[in-house]
This record gives sequence, C-alpha cells and structure tokens, in this order.
Amino acid sequence: QVQLVESGGGLVQPGGSLRLSCAASGSIFRFRRMRWYRQAPGKKREFVAEISPSGTSTNYADSVKGRFTISRDNAKNTMYLQMNSLKSEDTAVYVCDDEITSGQGTQVTVSS
Repeated sequence: QVQLVESGGGLVQPGGSLRLSCAASGSIFRFRRMRWYRQAPGKKREFVAEISPSGTSTNYADSVKGRFTISRDNAKNTMYLQMNSLKSEDTAVYVCDDEITSGQGTQVTVSS
C-alpha cells in the first residue's frame, strides 16, 4: 500500500515562503495524478493544486494561482508545493493525495 508523508510546514510571516514535500512509498507514484488539499480549523477541505503523472499538466485553485507552484520528481517519488507570498488565510493543514491515499498532513501557519 502506498504511503504519503508530508513535510516542510511551519510558521512563516505574511509575505513569506515555504516549500512542502510529499514523499511516496512504492513504485506507482509516477503513474498517479497527485493533489494538494488543505483544511483550516472549522472549514471544509479545500482543493489547492494538482499535477498530472508526467508533471506536464497542472491546475490550481483560484485562491493560490500565481502564488503557489506544484511540481514533482518521479525519480525521487516526491511531489512539492512551493508557496510564495503567503497570507494568513493560507493557514491550514496541507495534505497530499493520490486519489486513493492521503497523508497525515503538515501544518502551515502564516502569522506575524
């Protein structure tokens, strides 16, 4: 069974940057469309971004478009989310997902 492990979260000031990673076990990572979701306290899970198996196609939520960049390295079984110009409303637990399995998430807190 595939396991997904997120890392890279933390506390950052508004306007700052973070890069999240999602490491996958197993050999099928390169065949999976991958997504990032986030969930803030008291709110529903929200789609953030997705990337095709080859990495050539990406899609973003309007709320992060132009600030976040999703990418992947299939040789390393790892997906990334580069987050720039962070805002307080980006505070959430960020979870990676391969349409079957979700990780446990990594906390991102944007605060001064």
